[in-house]
Amino acid sequence: MAMKDYSDEFKADAVALYESTPGATYKSIAADLGINRATLRAWVLQDRERRGVTAAAARPPARPAAVASADPDERVRRLEARVAELEASEHKLATERDILRKAAKYFAGGDELVRSRFQFVDDHRNTYEVKRLCHVLDVNRSSYYKWLAGAEARATRQREDRILAAEIREVHGESGGAYGSPRVTAELREKGRLVNEKRVARIMRTFSITGIHLRRRVRTTVPDPAASPLPDLFQRDFTATEPGRKYMGDITYLPLAGGEFLYLATVLDCFSRKVVGWSIADHMRTSLVADALRMAARTRGGLEGSVFHSDHGAQYGSTAFASLCDQLGVTRSMGAVGTSADNAACESFHASLKRETLQGAHDYGGATTCRQTVFAWLTRYNTRRRHSANGHLSPNAYEHRHHSAKLTLAA
Repeated sequence: MAMKDYSDEFKADAVALYESTPGATYKSIAADLGINRATLRAWVLQDRERRGVTAAAARPPARPAAVASADPDERVRRLEARVAELEASEHKLATERDILRKAAKYFAGGDELVRSRFQFVDDHRNTYEVKRLCHVLDVNRSSYYKWLAGAEARATRQREDRILAAEIREVHGESGGAYGSPRVTAELREKGRLVNEKRVARIMRTFSITGIHLRRRVRTTVPDPAASPLPDLFQRDFTATEPGRKYMGDITYLPLAGGEFLYLATVLDCFSRKVVGWSIADHMRTSLVADALRMAARTRGGLEGSVFHSDHGAQYGSTAFASLCDQLGVTRSMGAVGTSADNAACESFHASLKRETLQGAHDYGGATTCRQTVFAWLTRYNTRRRHSANGHLSPNAYEHRHHSAKLTLAA
């Protein structure tokens, strides 16, 4: 079943894939994504309108056609028009370079680093147009004006945060610098300060107040000892007789330059190995796997009556994820703790993804490049990549053949 509702993340990645692919057409990119050409074109035009970018500026310009007119005066007029166009473009680029130079100094080091891009726009709005500032810094104008309207409330929160930060520093100092946010929160509550741990953790991050902790290697499966045990309904059988009956999910890390990571959560249909849901983020919180499952629900038009299998990661065992599964009508299943074979199909899928996208490299480079590369591979995997488990048909083609066969039998 085609996806009825596309997430903002999917739309943004689709637009980025089209804009960053030289020589690409709406038809070719839409075919890779498995969507309608007109749908992709509408997303691209909406994004350009939001950013105030024309079609000519959004993509590499085509080589100018030769001036074929035999009339010398006509040729001069065309050349003068071209010169005027280039001068206007040069002026625009000079303005943008000037903005970026000031932005580089503005965000360079020290306390200035915590100042937002919206603040930069506000500080320079009398020198440059707000529209141009927002375009160069890649921020939404409506979001900027919304930020501007909340200045008074934000200032109040910042004053309150500074007061609480002073209290946190006192508790942190009394502990010899050992306490993290959970113990700091408990100490503050004992002193009569009504505050939750999330706020304490946020303020500690903002003001660089850190507890003592040991360095750990990257792990994507961290069991939650408080989670209720779940049965293994798969028993290492990763096949299904119909689409939409059995799903499996997992998280993998995506290495970036400088030792940083993004994280990818996926949901695969056991029938065709189609990736029906995914999400990429710079964290491994429960929202990562929840967003992937929500995308799967949109792709399939619902997950009622299906089974979802995962490992014992804390994200999949959380109360929030269990609640989402109940809401979607999904029965949860988990393999044994510490046994990768109980989720081998997902492990194999992620290994193929990284092998084919990294192609021997140690990392993807920057986060934007990583996201675009993985997004392109995931969409092409469904629409065009041949899978050995499907008789070397793509997941979409395999499901289409199955549906056609059912219709033939029914007739």
